[in-house]
Amino acid sequence: MKEIDTAPENVYVVDDDTSVRDALSVLLTLEGFHVSGFSEGDSFLAAVRRRQPDCIILDVHMPGRSGLNILKELHNQQCDVPLFIISGQGDIPMAVDAIKNGALDFIEKPFHAETLVTRIREAIAAAARLKAQASSSSRLTARFPGRDLLTPREYQVLELIATGASSKEAGRHLGISPRTIEVHRARVMEKLGAKNAIDLVHIVLSERG
Repeated sequence: MKEIDTAPENVYVVDDDTSVRDALSVLLTLEGFHVSGFSEGDSFLAAVRRRQPDCIILDVHMPGRSGLNILKELHNQQCDVPLFIISGQGDIPMAVDAIKNGALDFIEKPFHAETLVTRIREAIAAAARLKAQASSSSRLTARFPGRDLLTPREYQVLELIATGASSKEAGRHLGISPRTIEVHRARVMEKLGAKNAIDLVHIVLSERG
Protein backbone atom coordinates (compact mmCIF):
# COMPACT_ATOMS: atom_id res chain seq x y z
CA MET A 1 0.00 0.00 0.00
CA LYS A 2 1.33 3.41 -0.96
CA GLU A 3 2.06 5.66 1.99
CA ILE A 4 0.14 8.92 2.18
CA ASP A 5 2.43 11.89 1.58
CA THR A 6 2.45 14.43 4.38
CA ALA A 7 3.76 17.95 4.11
CA PRO A 8 6.88 18.64 6.20
CA GLU A 9 6.50 20.77 9.30
CA ASN A 10 7.62 24.37 8.85
CA VAL A 11 10.27 25.74 11.22
CA TYR A 12 11.32 29.40 11.28
CA VAL A 13 14.87 30.01 12.50
CA VAL A 14 15.56 33.61 13.60
CA ASP A 15 19.23 34.37 14.34
CA ASP A 16 21.52 37.17 13.15
CA ASP A 17 24.51 34.80 13.30
CA THR A 18 24.75 33.35 9.78
CA SER A 19 26.75 30.30 10.91
CA VAL A 20 24.18 29.35 13.56
CA ARG A 21 21.28 29.99 11.21
CA ASP A 22 22.84 27.92 8.42
CA ALA A 23 23.79 25.07 10.78
CA LEU A 24 20.25 24.84 12.14
CA SER A 25 18.78 25.03 8.64
CA VAL A 26 20.97 22.18 7.37
CA LEU A 27 20.31 20.00 10.43
CA LEU A 28 16.54 20.47 10.41
CA THR A 29 16.26 20.12 6.63
CA LEU A 30 18.10 16.78 6.83
CA GLU A 31 15.60 15.74 9.52
CA GLY A 32 12.68 16.38 7.17
CA PHE A 33 11.58 19.87 8.21
CA HIS A 34 10.97 22.77 5.85
CA VAL A 35 13.15 25.58 7.21
CA SER A 36 13.01 29.35 6.63
CA GLY A 37 15.81 31.49 8.05
CA PHE A 38 15.65 35.14 9.15
CA SER A 39 18.46 37.46 10.25
CA GLU A 40 16.27 40.06 11.98
CA GLY A 41 12.83 40.47 13.50
CA ASP A 42 10.90 42.59 11.00
CA SER A 43 11.16 40.17 8.06
CA PHE A 44 10.38 37.28 10.41
CA LEU A 45 7.23 38.96 11.76
CA ALA A 46 6.12 39.78 8.22
CA ALA A 47 6.53 36.11 7.30
CA VAL A 48 4.47 35.02 10.33
CA ARG A 49 1.67 37.36 9.23
CA ARG A 50 1.63 35.61 5.87
CA ARG A 51 1.87 32.09 7.28
CA GLN A 52 2.33 30.73 10.78
CA PRO A 53 4.93 27.95 11.04
CA ASP A 54 4.75 24.80 13.16
CA CYS A 55 7.68 25.87 15.35
CA ILE A 56 9.93 28.91 15.87
CA ILE A 57 13.54 29.07 17.05
CA LEU A 58 14.46 32.60 18.10
CA ASP A 59 17.83 33.92 19.27
CA VAL A 60 17.56 35.80 22.55
CA HIS A 61 19.78 38.60 21.18
CA MET A 62 18.50 40.14 17.96
CA PRO A 63 19.41 43.38 16.18
CA GLY A 64 16.64 45.96 16.06
CA ARG A 65 13.65 44.46 17.86
CA SER A 66 14.51 42.72 21.13
CA GLY A 67 13.47 39.15 21.76
CA LEU A 68 10.79 40.28 24.22
CA ASN A 69 9.50 42.85 21.74
CA ILE A 70 9.21 40.13 19.11
CA LEU A 71 7.35 37.88 21.56
CA LYS A 72 4.86 40.65 22.35
CA GLU A 73 4.28 41.27 18.66
CA LEU A 74 3.68 37.54 18.09
CA HIS A 75 1.12 37.64 20.90
CA ASN A 76 -0.60 40.57 19.18
CA GLN A 77 -0.67 38.54 15.98
CA GLN A 78 -2.29 35.68 17.95
CA CYS A 79 0.59 33.37 17.07
CA ASP A 80 0.56 30.49 19.55
CA VAL A 81 2.94 28.04 17.87
CA PRO A 82 5.79 26.49 19.93
CA LEU A 83 8.68 28.96 20.23
CA PHE A 84 12.14 28.11 21.56
CA ILE A 85 14.54 30.81 22.72
CA ILE A 86 18.23 30.21 21.94
CA SER A 87 20.42 31.25 24.84
CA GLY A 88 23.94 30.97 26.19
CA GLN A 89 24.66 30.22 29.84
CA GLY A 90 24.77 33.94 30.67
CA ASP A 91 21.44 34.55 28.94
CA ILE A 92 19.37 32.10 30.98
CA PRO A 93 17.73 34.79 33.18
CA MET A 94 16.70 36.57 29.97
CA ALA A 95 15.41 33.27 28.56
CA VAL A 96 13.34 32.68 31.70
CA ASP A 97 11.91 36.18 31.27
CA ALA A 98 11.05 35.25 27.69
CA ILE A 99 9.18 32.17 28.93
CA LYS A 100 7.13 34.43 31.18
CA ASN A 101 6.25 36.42 28.06
CA GLY A 102 5.10 33.48 25.94
CA ALA A 103 8.14 31.46 24.83
CA LEU A 104 7.65 27.71 25.16
CA ASP A 105 11.14 26.87 26.40
CA PHE A 106 14.79 27.71 25.85
CA ILE A 107 17.55 25.85 24.07
CA GLU A 108 20.98 26.35 25.62
CA LYS A 109 24.17 26.68 23.58
CA PRO A 110 26.02 24.63 22.52
CA PHE A 111 23.31 22.54 20.86
CA HIS A 112 23.19 18.78 20.84
CA ALA A 113 21.72 17.93 17.44
CA GLU A 114 19.71 14.84 18.43
CA THR A 115 18.32 16.50 21.56
CA LEU A 116 17.36 19.63 19.63
CA VAL A 117 15.47 17.68 16.97
CA THR A 118 13.71 15.57 19.61
CA ARG A 119 12.58 18.64 21.52
CA ILE A 120 11.22 20.28 18.38
CA ARG A 121 9.31 17.13 17.39
CA GLU A 122 7.91 16.77 20.92
CA ALA A 123 6.85 20.43 21.00
CA ILE A 124 5.03 20.19 17.67
CA ALA A 125 3.31 16.96 18.74
CA ALA A 126 2.32 18.51 22.09
CA ALA A 127 0.87 21.57 20.35
CA ALA A 128 -1.23 19.29 18.14
CA ARG A 129 -2.51 17.39 21.20
CA LEU A 130 -3.45 20.59 22.97
CA LYS A 131 -5.37 21.87 19.95
CA ALA A 132 -7.23 18.56 19.74
CA GLN A 133 -8.14 18.83 23.42
CA ALA A 134 -9.23 22.47 23.18
CA SER A 135 -12.76 21.55 22.13
CA SER A 136 -13.22 19.08 24.98
CA SER A 137 -14.37 20.11 28.43
CA SER A 138 -11.66 21.42 30.75
CA ARG A 139 -10.56 19.35 33.71
CA LEU A 140 -10.81 22.51 35.84
CA THR A 141 -13.70 24.84 36.40
CA ALA A 142 -13.23 28.07 34.48
CA ARG A 143 -14.09 30.02 37.64
CA PHE A 144 -11.73 30.20 40.56
CA PRO A 145 -10.00 33.13 42.28
CA GLY A 146 -7.22 34.50 40.10
CA ARG A 147 -8.15 32.57 36.93
CA ASP A 148 -7.97 35.71 34.78
CA LEU A 149 -4.41 36.38 35.94
CA LEU A 150 -3.04 33.24 34.28
CA THR A 151 -1.62 33.02 30.77
CA PRO A 152 -2.86 30.14 28.56
CA ARG A 153 0.41 28.25 29.18
CA GLU A 154 0.18 28.75 32.95
CA TYR A 155 -3.37 27.42 32.88
CA GLN A 156 -2.24 24.32 30.96
CA VAL A 157 0.47 23.70 33.57
CA LEU A 158 -2.06 24.23 36.36
CA GLU A 159 -4.43 21.67 34.84
CA LEU A 160 -1.68 19.05 34.90
CA ILE A 161 -0.58 19.94 38.43
CA ALA A 162 -4.17 19.64 39.63
CA THR A 163 -4.33 16.09 38.29
CA GLY A 164 -1.18 15.16 40.23
CA ALA A 165 1.29 15.24 37.36
CA SER A 166 4.96 15.67 38.30
CA SER A 167 7.08 18.34 36.64
CA LYS A 168 8.64 15.63 34.45
CA GLU A 169 5.24 14.26 33.41
CA ALA A 170 3.83 17.72 32.78
CA GLY A 171 6.90 18.64 30.74
CA ARG A 172 6.56 15.50 28.63
CA HIS A 173 2.88 16.24 27.97
CA LEU A 174 3.51 19.87 26.98
CA GLY A 175 6.78 19.25 25.15
CA ILE A 176 8.90 21.41 27.47
CA SER A 177 11.59 20.78 30.08
CA PRO A 178 10.76 20.05 33.76
CA ARG A 179 12.66 23.17 34.87
CA THR A 180 10.44 25.29 32.62
CA ILE A 181 7.41 23.66 34.23
CA GLU A 182 8.86 24.78 37.58
CA VAL A 183 9.11 28.35 36.29
CA HIS A 184 5.43 28.28 35.33
CA ARG A 185 4.44 26.56 38.58
CA ALA A 186 6.16 29.28 40.61
CA ARG A 187 4.39 31.98 38.60
CA VAL A 188 1.01 30.29 39.07
CA MET A 189 1.51 29.92 42.81
CA GLU A 190 2.57 33.56 43.09
CA LYS A 191 -0.43 34.80 41.11
CA LEU A 192 -2.93 32.65 43.01
CA GLY A 193 -1.35 33.20 46.42
CA ALA A 194 -0.74 29.49 47.02
CA LYS A 195 1.81 28.46 49.66
CA ASN A 196 2.31 24.91 48.33
CA ALA A 197 0.92 22.42 45.82
CA ILE A 198 -1.87 21.25 48.12
CA ASP A 199 -2.93 24.85 48.75
CA LEU A 200 -2.90 25.39 44.98
CA VAL A 201 -5.27 22.48 44.34
CA HIS A 202 -7.64 23.73 47.04
CA ILE A 203 -7.77 27.15 45.40
CA VAL A 204 -8.54 25.89 41.90
CA LEU A 205 -11.20 23.48 43.12
CA SER A 206 -12.77 25.98 45.50
CA GLU A 207 -15.62 26.93 43.15
CA ARG A 208 -15.97 23.66 41.35
CA GLY A 209 -19.49 22.52 40.97
